[in-house]
Amino acid sequence: MLLEFRVKNFRSFREEAVFSLAASPDTLFEDTHTRVTGLDKVKRVVNAAAIFGANASGKSNLIRALQYMQLMVTTSNQIQPDQENNLTPFRMRPDFADHPTLFEVTFIIDRKRFQYGFEMTKRQILSEWLLVYEKTKPQVWFSRTFDAKKKAYEYTYSDYFTGSKKVWEAATRKEVLFLTTAIQLNNSQLKPLYQLFSEDIAIFPEGGRIGFDFSANYAQNPKNERRMVSLIAAADTGISSLSLTKKQGKQVHVNFASGIPEVQDMEVQIPEFGHVADGVTYDFEIGEESAGTQTFFNLSGPILDILEKGRLLIVDELDGSLHPLLVHKIVAMFNDPKINTRGAQLIFSTHDVSLLDGQKLRRDQVWFTEKDNDQISHLFPLLEFSPRKGEALEKGYLGGRYGGIPILGSMEH
Repeated sequence: MLLEFRVKNFRSFREEAVFSLAASPDTLFEDTHTRVTGLDKVKRVVNAAAIFGANASGKSNLIRALQYMQLMVTTSNQIQPDQENNLTPFRMRPDFADHPTLFEVTFIIDRKRFQYGFEMTKRQILSEWLLVYEKTKPQVWFSRTFDAKKKAYEYTYSDYFTGSKKVWEAATRKEVLFLTTAIQLNNSQLKPLYQLFSEDIAIFPEGGRIGFDFSANYAQNPKNERRMVSLIAAADTGISSLSLTKKQGKQVHVNFASGIPEVQDMEVQIPEFGHVADGVTYDFEIGEESAGTQTFFNLSGPILDILEKGRLLIVDELDGSLHPLLVHKIVAMFNDPKINTRGAQLIFSTHDVSLLDGQKLRRDQVWFTEKDNDQISHLFPLLEFSPRKGEALEKGYLGGRYGGIPILGSMEH
């Protein structure tokens, strides 16, 4: 369960941005749109959060930051000794190129708060820490800081953190996270935290347009196939059946360490959809379907898997190629306790302002991004403006009351 994410000096975010899923004391839709955490300090989190903002305001960069942190945790050991990583700090100030970039995330695991983060440059990790809150006072399980004068790392540990700490220290290169190394060397205590990054977070940085691999594999299970057909058919696509055909194809994989795309020849599963006309079923490959149907199929597998297993789904431009009512349906699934029984969460960026009214989202589920005259992105919640209950949020947003909208000038003729 995600509680909070912080980032600083990444792409258009120069100053620290804080994104929180902690629920406000508002009791509106408390039983449907929020979930109990088991913590005293933060009693509830929201099930979904929407990020609004003008084009190029920073919405996508916030999601890229989450993805970059995930990839660092899971694959930083792939970076070669003395190799620069592909980090992109704020570029509009040359002096910021050497400033550290901060990533920090707070998860709730088994009713404990895990606060994990690190600071890094393109050349090395500068600091890394993990704080665990069983009660009010944190346990600093580990802390790693680079001493520039000694040109060495200093480590501190809590008594709660056990195992072959000196072995993990010695094996952790300056380019690699201690968390990644410890997991690679069979640390069991950190597995729940690592698993959240490696298995429990699905990020779609390009909406549903990044490929159908996951949904195709998910549909190979007959039970999952039936659930997907039911979900897709409910979207009024005219689809009545789904089948998979094996064909030779290519898969593009981007090497995280180098940023270079790698193409592999492999056998792929091509989805085919059945449409019934006059009692006859006609099959169409996914490439013959509309952009909206392709997008929804690509998302359907992750959505059902996330809901079933209580994981976190992050989608940039959820409304890309999708009808607004379909976007509302997806959000409603995460806010429905009968469907979302395992505590799944949804974070998405969107331009669909119709979500702001009609009781689809609580006020603490709405966030905005805005870029200032220095091209710096800022992130802020709707609650910062203290909107009244029942306030016409869509009208207020489009009227510029909350920011996050484009300032349109006139074209030269």
